[in-house]
Amino acid sequence: MKIQSIILLGAAIGVIALSGYKFNKKETIMNQETGQDKAVATFGAGCFWCVEAVFQRLEGVTKVESGYMGGASKNPTYKEVCSGLTGHVEVTEITYNPQKISFEELLEVFWKTHDPTTLNRQGNDVGTQYRSVVFYHDDKQKALAEKYKAELNTAGIFNSPIVTAIEPAQTFYKAENYHQDYYNLNGTQPYCQLVVRPKVEKFEKVFKDKLAKKNQ
Repeated sequence: MKIQSIILLGAAIGVIALSGYKFNKKETIMNQETGQDKAVATFGAGCFWCVEAVFQRLEGVTKVESGYMGGASKNPTYKEVCSGLTGHVEVTEITYNPQKISFEELLEVFWKTHDPTTLNRQGNDVGTQYRSVVFYHDDKQKALAEKYKAELNTAGIFNSPIVTAIEPAQTFYKAENYHQDYYNLNGTQPYCQLVVRPKVEKFEKVFKDKLAKKNQ
């Protein structure tokens, strides 16, 4: 249950402290010179209300949708996914312009705004639906995610090994409409005030140079 996370903000907020680690700038430049103006990234990092709210605020991100991926059944409902029996993950699908923001930069935000060392949980949100995962859409995304994960582990950024899974993207099932743009539309709700808002505020401080102009 998400509401339980009000009790524990914990690592999902605190992890952002690893802001000293930087991705490879050369790879970013190479990615931006491909001429591609539209790409998709899909991340699972706990409650999709939190993840959506973070990535919506980045310059170069054109669309963010909350949904489900990685399970066996088709068209799962939120209730079914929350049962933990379908195998789906709460994910955020991000459409972005690689000329403005690279996949490496998205990975940086991903790893710095949740705890990738806790298996099947974020804070007090517990279950396989909250597992940390990068769903890659091509071999380049796979290679970059694996490289970044290995570098973080080697650098000892976290006290425990990263458990983030790196898996091929499967069918994305868009979540129910009331989950979309959740924080922006329900910012006064207790979960948003006590869990999402502190996370977004910390993100905005660390990544102030990457915020969309409307959020600066």
